[in-house]
Amino acid sequence: MNIKGNVSSLFCSIDKYWSPKVIAEVNEDYIKIAKFKGEIVWHIHENEDEMFYVIKGNFDLHLEDEVITLNEGDYYVVKKGIKHRPMAKEECWVMLIEKKETKHTGKVITDITKSIEDQLE
Repeated sequence: MNIKGNVSSLFCSIDKYWSPKVIAEVNEDYIKIAKFKGEIVWHIHENEDEMFYVIKGNFDLHLEDEVITLNEGDYYVVKKGIKHRPMAKEECWVMLIEKKETKHTGKVITDITKSIEDQLE
């Protein structure tokens, strides 16, 4: 896996929303990028934290008891065991940092769920 890359160019290669792409490995974590638009299912990562960092645009991160708006340059860490659902009205570019074993939509499987193998392509 490459050590150097251009994030803007990599985002331009993504043609599907909610389809994370692994761009790097750092120790036991993957660095991923994804384009958000619309909404994804409510889900939980039972054993892993997940960090969202907004590169371009904004989105609302729905938690069970609040909604957090993340704008360009903002980041937020969803701690393990917290039910969440990102939603974006317009296209948003997001970098994610999560453990290598973190499943895209936790135990919830939908037609947009991507396996780790799919995210590595």
